[in-house]
Amino acid sequence: MLGNKNVNATIAVKDLAAARKFYEGTLGLKLIETQDGEAASYKSGDSTVLVYQSQYAGTNRATAATWVVGEDLEGVVQALKAKGVVFERYDLPGTTRKGDVHFGGNLKLAWFKDPAGNILALVSE
Repeated sequence: MLGNKNVNATIAVKDLAAARKFYEGTLGLKLIETQDGEAASYKSGDSTVLVYQSQYAGTNRATAATWVVGEDLEGVVQALKAKGVVFERYDLPGTTRKGDVHFGGNLKLAWFKDPAGNILALVSE
């Protein structure tokens, strides 16, 4: 039923102005539209990311969105670090870590948080 339909990330934030600064300025997503100062939609590749103001923002303790960035994951990590992004470090079974990048089998992974505390991820494939 839904297997051939697109899906988009929907991320709750505490402060829409801070979120816009982060998602537009730091991550470089292109603003599509805003909705009455309560939400903003962004273009990211062929997907969209909706950030909306909510009292429940940042309460999810799992990954909220993942970007597949290809083999240049380490370059993307360095570019984001240069913009002030702080990466998370986890001790996960079956992975090793070199700096901020986790290696698991054929995958490279990295996690960081937005201003609301939502966990965002980068993956190599």
